[in-house]
Amino acid sequence: MNTLRFRRTAVAVATAAVLPLALTACSSDDSSKDSASGSTPSAAASTSASADDSMDTDKPFGPGCASVPQDGAGSFDGMAKDPVATAASNNPELSTLVAAVKQAGLVDTLNNAQNITVFAPTNDAFAKIPKADLDALLADKAELTKVLTYHVVGQKLTPQQLEKGSFDTLEKSKLTTAGSGTEYTVNDASKVVCGNVPTANATVYIVDSVLMPPK
Repeated sequence: MNTLRFRRTAVAVATAAVLPLALTACSSDDSSKDSASGSTPSAAASTSASADDSMDTDKPFGPGCASVPQDGAGSFDGMAKDPVATAASNNPELSTLVAAVKQAGLVDTLNNAQNITVFAPTNDAFAKIPKADLDALLADKAELTKVLTYHVVGQKLTPQQLEKGSFDTLEKSKLTTAGSGTEYTVNDASKVVCGNVPTANATVYIVDSVLMPPK
């Protein structure tokens, strides 16, 4: 009887000694597997995100692009065939800008220019200006011309050039740009909502605020 009890005790002690070692080994294996499997999606996601950023800037990008018509003259393909003032007139989101350009007599100037960039305020951008102030601006052709030409740069700008840029405008003052990927601002305030839109003679960046030239 004493021998049997001794053997049982010995087996129990051996089991107690081996079990923690086995559990530790399993835990180590699981954590290393978890670590390895966890690192792979993260690296893949990072690679995918960086690839997406580079791809997106080759084409029109930004949340505002969703409002551009899918087909017809106002679509991206349609706008690419027309000079910039004509192209803008086919985009319903730019109707206030187009009316202002006509009021200032700048349609031919913009359509005949070559290799320019236009920062085009949306209708909502103009709506941010108090109505009395906007009416006064539209009634003052000289001041309206100054504001509108401040939105035009005499060269085609790529998204990469907007990352930290300073450019002369047709109004003769400078505007600045900053950002990366698919998010850019102009003069630290106006956001690009649909960028890198091609027209026959210009690249258009649609913005959410009207740019005012320095006084």
